[in-house]
Amino acid sequence: MSAPATLGGVRARIARIRALVRKELRQLFRDPKTKRVIFVSPVIQLVLFGYAVNTDVRQVPMQVVDHDRTALSRRLVDAFTASGYFRVADTSDDPATLGRALDQGRAVVGLHIPPGFAADARGGRSGTVQILVDGSNSNTATVAQGYATRIVQRFAMEQARSNGVLPPGGVELRARAWFNPSLASQVYNVPAVCGVIVLLMSLLLTAMAVVREREMGTLDQLLVSPLGPGELMLGKTIPVAVIAFLQLALVVTVALAWFGIPLRGSIPLLLGASVLFVLAGLSAGLFISTISRTQQEAFLTMFLFILPAIILSGFLYPVETMPDVFQAMTLANPLRHFLEIVRGIFLKGAGAGDLAGQLAALGVMAGGGLLIAVWRFRRMLR
Repeated sequence: MSAPATLGGVRARIARIRALVRKELRQLFRDPKTKRVIFVSPVIQLVLFGYAVNTDVRQVPMQVVDHDRTALSRRLVDAFTASGYFRVADTSDDPATLGRALDQGRAVVGLHIPPGFAADARGGRSGTVQILVDGSNSNTATVAQGYATRIVQRFAMEQARSNGVLPPGGVELRARAWFNPSLASQVYNVPAVCGVIVLLMSLLLTAMAVVREREMGTLDQLLVSPLGPGELMLGKTIPVAVIAFLQLALVVTVALAWFGIPLRGSIPLLLGASVLFVLAGLSAGLFISTISRTQQEAFLTMFLFILPAIILSGFLYPVETMPDVFQAMTLANPLRHFLEIVRGIFLKGAGAGDLAGQLAALGVMAGGGLLIAVWRFRRMLR
């Protein structure tokens, strides 16, 4: 075959793929509901996750029982409220009100200052206070207990210094949170939402693409057209990839402009990792579309994949706290590797060398997933 004939065949394939891509984009954007799902839904999800999924502990209601009634005990209570982490919900002289307040949900923390607290502190003895924490919400209880402990320790150190108990060369603890000094949960959660939204849309649109053609009866028309299997697959996946990157740009812009999330790393590295991640998501969606007969079946199968992927990604729960079996399972989850990349680039300014393992894992999953999806797609068309 001559070179001009070969070049003409390539041009014809590109023209057919371009025509199918144009048709898919028109079909997606023709429906106003689809446009809202593509462009409005990601912003709503980002805002919801950014504000509603919040593990910060602020203004925790606290029940106070002060039996010492001294200036020092009042300063201790002021130290709790001045931190911004606690607020006094109620005060009482009866220690039994601590248990009742916790039982009834009127308080999360109970502070009991026994009589003689100030005298013990000024006399060089250890002044003791009791802190009760409602453990029904383990996350809030753990964080609140840690804040309360640090407040009491800082107050004790300041009191000891004012009494001249600490020597000039004493040790003073000054803790600082690296990468996220304010410990704001938004800084940790919002970058991860980018990965969840891109994966969700990649799966949803790709899984529905082929099944919709089959249900409408237009798949047979495409099969008898000059389009080959590879051209048909590219025509179905390229529009979804374009939409996925538009959504990525949209949510990243909102994260930077609205939430003020720092982007310390390389944008080209983020784009390169996103390419691998989108390819992995497209291959999973394409595979789902080849094993589903109806759109309802494809939708349910997609959620059978997306929910475990989110749970085993470290998006809501740290991977390190999972049992060993589930930690091993997370290694096969592309979302886990992409979230580590996104958080590393956004918060730590990590480079390609720091993220080489995650990038390699995404590359293997994208390549292997595409091979399986292409094989299954060609088999379906036979």
